[in-house]
Amino acid sequence: MTKTVHHAVYNTLADWETGHTTVHLRNGAWHREPGGFEIVVVGETLDPVVSSGGMRIIPDITLDQLSPQDSELLILPGADTWVSGELDAFGRKAKEFVAAGVPVAGICGATVGLARQGLLDERAHTSNVLEFLTMTVPGYKGSQLYVEADAVTADNVITAGATEPEAFAREIFARLGVYEPEVLDAWFRLYKNSDASAFAVLEAAGQS
Repeated sequence: MTKTVHHAVYNTLADWETGHTTVHLRNGAWHREPGGFEIVVVGETLDPVVSSGGMRIIPDITLDQLSPQDSELLILPGADTWVSGELDAFGRKAKEFVAAGVPVAGICGATVGLARQGLLDERAHTSNVLEFLTMTVPGYKGSQLYVEADAVTADNVITAGATEPEAFAREIFARLGVYEPEVLDAWFRLYKNSDASAFAVLEAAGQS
């Protein structure tokens, strides 16, 4: 049975931050189990949104139709409007997911949304820089748990900074058990570091 991952969309979403994740979840290549994931796009309404790169995206479902029980993971990309609180409804949905034991992955500005819901106060996390959270989230209490890392997974919450789309994808793949460990390592070496030797590992995985 195909598993479903939900991807939030809103105006000014950062196109580059989740592309590796969605493509490699969906295509099924090198996966531990045959078949890819279905990517369902979630908007606050069904109205089209426009990404920061100018792509027009039409949501599949609305946020109020989204239930953690129907999902393996909720992905929250960055956007200019996280800091203003305009996207707090998505942050509240993320809190609902975590409470239900379903993982949430937030990158760049979405880490502000997670912090605004208190989701980063008691677990290890990262973001663009620590000051990005301390200066934009008045109630943020997690500075002692901030980690200088490309991406962090802790208690069903995955966080990463804007410049780490590959590491963000790696953490998601690891949390969902998409690849065998050596395949995941090879995937990251190839896409992050352009390590051509890693392709042989992926090719072998595709033939098994």
